[in-house]
Amino acid sequence: MSVTLPAGFAAAGVTAGLKKSGGLDLALVQNLGPLQNAATVFTSNRCQANPVIWSTQVMSDGRVSAIVLNSGGANCYTGSIGFQITHATAEAVATRLNISAGDVLVCSTGLIGEQLDLDLVTAGVFEATLAIKADAATTPAAGLLAAQAIMTTDTRPKQASHESPAGWSIGAMAKGAGMLAPGLATMLVVITTDAVLESAELDTALHAATRVTFDRLDSDGCMSTNDTVSLLCSGASGVAADLTEFTAALVEICRDLTLQLQGDAEGAAHDVAITVTNAVSEDEAVTVARAVSRSNLFKSAIFGNDPNWGRVLAAAGTVPVKDAAFDPYGIDVAINGVQVCTAGEPDQPRDLVDLSGRGVTVLIDLHAGSETATLWTNDLTHDYVEENSAYSS
Repeated sequence: MSVTLPAGFAAAGVTAGLKKSGGLDLALVQNLGPLQNAATVFTSNRCQANPVIWSTQVMSDGRVSAIVLNSGGANCYTGSIGFQITHATAEAVATRLNISAGDVLVCSTGLIGEQLDLDLVTAGVFEATLAIKADAATTPAAGLLAAQAIMTTDTRPKQASHESPAGWSIGAMAKGAGMLAPGLATMLVVITTDAVLESAELDTALHAATRVTFDRLDSDGCMSTNDTVSLLCSGASGVAADLTEFTAALVEICRDLTLQLQGDAEGAAHDVAITVTNAVSEDEAVTVARAVSRSNLFKSAIFGNDPNWGRVLAAAGTVPVKDAAFDPYGIDVAINGVQVCTAGEPDQPRDLVDLSGRGVTVLIDLHAGSETATLWTNDLTHDYVEENSAYSS
């Protein structure tokens, strides 16, 4: 179920001392080959952390031998010293594994504006490389340790896997609980596969998958500086995957992780799926769904178990006509299967809507076209505010 499921991968998770809690905080995943192909999607935030800047350079040739990830510090807005620490981290991994630093992705997550302790990082790399050379590094237990080491405010590790009847497999791990918004949502994700695929094919599949999964998770409307989703390919199965089949499997892996991220969102009491149907285009459906997901009035109502469908319509109405064409007085809304609004007018009594459970579905029918899209979000709770009011203390 972990990144070590596909053949040709080893993993480790160790304690470097970067977290105040003293928990696992440095993970390493090595591609043992024979292929070293890779694809990566980074945050679209213009303010990018040093590891993103470094890793973008690494990806210029589509080749990756290892990825090292730390929690306990984002290494963002830490100046030239921060970039030097990222570079030194890659060099430390490369020296220990006898690979090129230019083939080592680096990821960091945690508080922005604080320097990482290079001595702690390099000591952690030393321990991780010792662990990754052991026979146990290819076991599910090693993959779980790596998944635990990248957690920040996450309450549980997030993993997913797929085994194709054709003989290849995919394994994955993710972290993310806050700052979940488009441009990936706040996350570090490592996906491994032993299928035989070229870097260009991996890139096509990864972008297709993130577009309909991670990019549609919008828990709190805040975009991170460190988001990185990486897909590493060892080719160790010896099986050339059909790209269509592989992409479909990758979409399911990413959707699984997306829902795990949503379910562990900071302070959330409800997981909300907003589906917009009969839009002119898929993009317009996403735009309307995102407007609703960003409404604090709507999110607060869901937290209070209040099926206030007027807030759904009010949020949809903020979308300019040029971004989504629809008749604002012809919209239908259903919440948890109850048709509360038809053609912009009251339908079934809102008292019939049961919001006592964690799962919430909102169906918005624009009656403007034939396209559909779903976006995932959460409610706005006291616990979310409390957790994020004291993040740096």
